[in-house]
Amino acid sequence: MTEPEVSPRTLGLSRRVGQARPLGRGGPRWTGLWSGSEPVLPSQPPALNSVRELDKVRQQLQEEVRQVSAQLLEERKKRETQEALARRLQKRVLLLTKERDGMRAILGSYDSELTPAEYSPQLTRRMREAEDMVQKVHAHSSEMEAQLSQALEELGSQKQRADMLEMELKVLQAQAGPAEQSVLLSREEASELRVKVEELEGERSRLEEDKRRLEAQLEHLTLQGDYDQSKTKVLHLSMNPAREAQQSRRQDQARLQEECEQLRKLVCALERGGPVPADLEATCLPSSKEVAELRKQVESAELRNQRLKEVFQAKVQEFRKVCYTLTGYQVDITRESQYRLTSMYAERQDDCLVFKATGPAGTRMQLLETEFSRTVPELIELHLLRQDSIPAFLSALTLDLFSRQTLA
Repeated sequence: MTEPEVSPRTLGLSRRVGQARPLGRGGPRWTGLWSGSEPVLPSQPPALNSVRELDKVRQQLQEEVRQVSAQLLEERKKRETQEALARRLQKRVLLLTKERDGMRAILGSYDSELTPAEYSPQLTRRMREAEDMVQKVHAHSSEMEAQLSQALEELGSQKQRADMLEMELKVLQAQAGPAEQSVLLSREEASELRVKVEELEGERSRLEEDKRRLEAQLEHLTLQGDYDQSKTKVLHLSMNPAREAQQSRRQDQARLQEECEQLRKLVCALERGGPVPADLEATCLPSSKEVAELRKQVESAELRNQRLKEVFQAKVQEFRKVCYTLTGYQVDITRESQYRLTSMYAERQDDCLVFKATGPAGTRMQLLETEFSRTVPELIELHLLRQDSIPAFLSALTLDLFSRQTLA
């Protein structure tokens, strides 16, 4: 693992903090300027710039302190993990060492109990397997020792990196202290400068509002035809169409006002019930010829309406007769949205069906219960409830009534 190094940004921040100084009360004075019709604000004073720079440096130091703290916490977690791994590896090596010593003791007991003459091929094979197992255990033990040493080295590196990070954190905290003190010392001047800036901002907003209002007034005056007489010369036509149109409009307005006044006088005279003045009768009341003409038009219109009614009634009767002849049912309107159907083959005059129009614009028809409808429940069940067809129901009823009259 590589050795941790202190970030160079710490040195840069320390230089910036060393250059930051507390602000004095003898800062430069500055005022607003006016040029033309727009307010112009001067550049920000050095004291306010220094305060903002110190705030920026303090924020950067706080951010770096947070980052270094996060790195330190992460490195501590890694160190704890490596320490736990090292402890587990040490326990594993100890167990393997105990197992190796046990195997050697077992092999030693076999060697001490048996003589060279009593060795058999099976025992020889077992001894070879035990030697192979011991070699594997040795190899595994050496590998565990190598991993343990590597883990210890990584643990040392992590400890060193954690120490470096702690040192860097202390340096950053030490550097952040003077900056915070400088910021605290300059807060009073900063508050005064902020008040001045707010006052200037308000003055600028007021001036901009005055400017917009003056521009709107100037535009309004321009649209109304106002102009600068010192720079603009207007030529008027002898036959000006606009002037003639205005004069004609004034004449029409005066004439209409006169007619309205005469009509008011006529209405007042008629409401009182007295005689109409001669001047008003001559100007407002229609002549006898016009009255006769209007009466003729009214009589002609009434005669035309009467003839249309007669033709309409005749056509309606004709249409009803045609429907009765073609369908076998006479349709009568009993009340609003209710229609009575009487078959030409009905046995009695009271045998009729009553339908009621439902739904939007009468798109659906509903059969109402009557004495005659109670006599044909089979047809209602089949054609209306199952097949949902009123024409089929009426056709089947017509055939049924026709067959009854034929058989009779």
